[in-house]
Amino acid sequence: MKLFDWLLDLIYPPRCAFCRRLLDRREKGVCRFCRPKLPYVPADGQVQHFRNVDKCLSPLYYHGSVKDSLHRYKFGGATAYADIYSEFIVKCIDENQISCDSITWVPLSRRRLRKRGYDQAELLAKLIAKHLGQRPVRLLKKLRDTPPQSQTGSAEKRRANIAGAYACLRPERVQGKRILLVDDIVTTGATLSEAAKVLKKAGAKEVICATLARSLR
Repeated sequence: MKLFDWLLDLIYPPRCAFCRRLLDRREKGVCRFCRPKLPYVPADGQVQHFRNVDKCLSPLYYHGSVKDSLHRYKFGGATAYADIYSEFIVKCIDENQISCDSITWVPLSRRRLRKRGYDQAELLAKLIAKHLGQRPVRLLKKLRDTPPQSQTGSAEKRRANIAGAYACLRPERVQGKRILLVDDIVTTGATLSEAAKVLKKAGAKEVICATLARSLR
């Protein structure tokens, strides 16, 4: 271990991304207690289908320690979790034999990005692309700041809230391509559906989505 890494671990001991337990040297990101007990989505339930989305893959349920972990990631500055999350997502992609031409993400609005300081979906997309030997491409822009989907209510209200919120930045990189669209969580699928619709209108052949977690429904 490099001296800098050793000093960093001494000052900030690595903890499990899910339960916050201190990790030992053999553990990477997830402790031995959490790894077998996480709310994994069964293999036959990892793929969902939403409007405009050909497939949506998620390895974990948005529940318990996964929900708490994602809250720390999105709102508490725990950006290091992206590395751990990306490994779960890539494993799910590999198990479902998914291939793509380009990897992109569902972007935050400029206002939300300034407030948070980072785009959690972009961090995931970059690491997933690295695992898959690709470079992520910014294909979407959020045109307006919308209220958080989690506070909007029903699926119908969520669709109305997000309608028309995205635009395609580079249609020439989309036409005829199979796009992997990354986000952190999927619940009703309204956000992914709207983003995928924009990509399809720009000429995407297929839009496959990947998230760390999905709702229990």
